[in-house]
Amino acid sequence: MSITLLGTILIVEDSLSELELMSHYLVESGYNVIQATGAKEALEKAQSQNPDVIVTDVVMPGMSGFELCRSLKRNPVTQKVPIVICSSKNQEIDRLWAMRQGADAYVTKPYTREQLLRAIKSVVI
Repeated sequence: MSITLLGTILIVEDSLSELELMSHYLVESGYNVIQATGAKEALEKAQSQNPDVIVTDVVMPGMSGFELCRSLKRNPVTQKVPIVICSSKNQEIDRLWAMRQGADAYVTKPYTREQLLRAIKSVVI
């Protein structure tokens, strides 16, 4: 059985177990995955590896997912890359704030494989 790659996704997650779970779901679903454990690393990888979608956590040391979102949307190289926020913050205000920072979709943890894939597919043009 051959897997057709659907695209490249940059996952930004400081929890290694969460990073591995998300990577597993996406690789199994035919995506190429790039991993970053923090926002600064994600900014470098987003510029150098041109992902099709970025999935990021919100609460991370150093720079939050919201700040990462703003930085990516301000950069001409990465401003058009869709961003999916994947966070345990599940209040409506968190979702609204994420969209104001430039996020294209929002998934709350815990999530199912289907919820994650649906969010990614909803932002890919």
